[in-house]
Amino acid sequence: MKNNIGKVACFMNLNHPITYIKGVSVARAQVLQAELGVRTCRDLLHLFPFRYIDKTQFYTINQLHQNSAEVQVVGKITGVKTVKQKRGSRLVASFTDGTGTIELVWFKGGKWIKDSLKVNIPYVIYGKLNWYNRMASMAHPEMETVQAYKGKIQMAMQPVYPSTEKLSNKGISNKVLRDIIQNLLQEVYGSISDTLPEYIREDHQLIDKKEAILNIHFPKSQELLAKAQFRLKFEELFFIQIQLLQKKRIRQSKLKGYVFEKVGEEFTNFYENHLPFSLTTAQKRVLKEIRKDVGSGAHMNRLLQGDVGSGKTIVALLSMLLAIDNGYQATIMAPTEILAAQHYNGMVELLKNTTLNVALLTGSTKAKKRREIHAALEEGTLPILIGTHAILEDKVQFKNLGIAIIDEQHRFGVEQRSKLWRKGSKDGVGMIPPHILVMTATPIPRTLAMSVYGDLDVSVIDELPPGRKEVKTVHRYDSHRLKVFKFLKDEIAKGRQVYVVYPLIQESEAMDYKDLKDGYESIAREFPLPNYKISIVHGQMKPADKDYEMERFVKGETQIMVATTVIEVGVNVPNASVMVIESSERFGLSQLHQLRGRVGRGAEQSYCILMSSYKLSADGKTRLQTMVETSDGFKIAEVDLKLRGPGNIMGTQQSGVLNLKIADVVKDTSILYQVRQVAIQVVREDPALTDPKHERLLKTYEELQKKTGIWSNIS
Repeated sequence: MKNNIGKVACFMNLNHPITYIKGVSVARAQVLQAELGVRTCRDLLHLFPFRYIDKTQFYTINQLHQNSAEVQVVGKITGVKTVKQKRGSRLVASFTDGTGTIELVWFKGGKWIKDSLKVNIPYVIYGKLNWYNRMASMAHPEMETVQAYKGKIQMAMQPVYPSTEKLSNKGISNKVLRDIIQNLLQEVYGSISDTLPEYIREDHQLIDKKEAILNIHFPKSQELLAKAQFRLKFEELFFIQIQLLQKKRIRQSKLKGYVFEKVGEEFTNFYENHLPFSLTTAQKRVLKEIRKDVGSGAHMNRLLQGDVGSGKTIVALLSMLLAIDNGYQATIMAPTEILAAQHYNGMVELLKNTTLNVALLTGSTKAKKRREIHAALEEGTLPILIGTHAILEDKVQFKNLGIAIIDEQHRFGVEQRSKLWRKGSKDGVGMIPPHILVMTATPIPRTLAMSVYGDLDVSVIDELPPGRKEVKTVHRYDSHRLKVFKFLKDEIAKGRQVYVVYPLIQESEAMDYKDLKDGYESIAREFPLPNYKISIVHGQMKPADKDYEMERFVKGETQIMVATTVIEVGVNVPNASVMVIESSERFGLSQLHQLRGRVGRGAEQSYCILMSSYKLSADGKTRLQTMVETSDGFKIAEVDLKLRGPGNIMGTQQSGVLNLKIADVVKDTSILYQVRQVAIQVVREDPALTDPKHERLLKTYEELQKKTGIWSNIS
């Protein structure tokens, strides 16, 4: 490290644009912002390397071996010559360190490189070796004089930063970026202040912030790099947890919720006389958690996780009956018309022997019916409304909405959810929002739940209702197709029905997917009329045609449903016992799990057959093996998280919380658990963060709040 780091009079602060840094023109700044999102000096300081070239090892020329490793050597240039070749010429320099000689070769830029080379001056060179007739050469080596090398920060390990084609084309190489960051550090090193209280740093043996920043960019050793990474990961995850815990604390302390004081006639009548099956222990536990929330006077914001078929719907209905017994209305919002219709039909069936009205509101609802629903909601004569985002329209006004249930919440944007939240009535002082119950059939790994949903109370239904048989899952290659067809015919002969799902509608030249239309034709040949009838459903069909085909399958008029993933959610056919997934290696794990959940809904044994080609990637093999080995949605979600990373699982990128610079919620699970406990302790002891020892912590938290703009009260 140069002696003058941190001693330069600091005229720049971290909020300044990067054009303040030596070597950053306006043009360079524009490219860096467009390609890497780097606008301010702080952004650049937090652009962390993704790998390092370890230059701690120096070799002598007689130690070099014929392998592909990059090596570093100290020596002198003894001579330089230009060698003519078929096209143009190449520059060749003889380089020796006393133990041997190698050639340094340049095929481009020979003239200006030749002018810059100094004979008999010690150089440090670095690059990959090529061997010809046992003679080693190094093409276009990185090189600098020993004197220049000793004067730089990167004495040992060299950082490698993210790059793009556009950055390379504009001449912003890794070396240029490294030099810019070094120039920035020269200026601001002394002004980097710590964000974590001293007692937390001491308890967890964390190096201070400026040391961490210096050693993440220019580590002097492997040990210091590890300490820098641990410190910065700890800090990043810690502030996410502080934000989530503060959101939860503010909601619980400041937001009032409607009090559902009694368990009344509707709930008791349904529970005792119309419940179609006994509740599982898990369902009872979750219901108890919800009852405690809605009876407390605080606002409920609860996430209900349950695997496919675990019985979330009955818990949702019982929660709504609690609201109705206390004089309030209830609503369920689903992401698609198919799913909303499924909820509606299910609720109508469950409530058929009661006097409660249920209405369905979607984009397809006719104007006359829409007006009737609007009027009934405002009068309070419609207790339960089920629908899609159509519920969010300004015209939809409830008399007194007490509970809102959001199904598959990751499919809704934050603004959409906030509109639903605002549909609570006023109490004369301020808004009392409806209690919020968020449901998901995609089980969320604990690490991700702690990171993204840390401000929600989480309930889990982790057992299936009695009588449900586990779906048997097998993997078969395309060459086994005739045996698979024979098995399907045997199942249809027993009176069962079959799904066959394809990933695409039309053939893709880029990928060897099974084409839906080709698949339909081959199945129609193998299962001919009049013995077999086939439905076909895909996303490009008109809604009316799609509904007609689905209805035929639901009624049992067709035995085979050939479809794309439009049937991933929204179809409930207890008689369907086989799910065949073509080109299954092309699907994500959570999608395969959702598709498998379409069967196994009746009392008979069901099967899921994963068809694939022999060409399987490592990830593809892992996915199919996981599906065959387990039906536990939580285990599947953990594998999915490891394969896909947190950025795109379940649409969490919209949360704004997982924009992580250095931490990884999969790999850094142990740090996350540690950090969560520290954050809980801090918020418990000093909720408002007003203790003098938390001064810097509070300042950082407030800056993050301004930047992230996380919606404070909505799930």
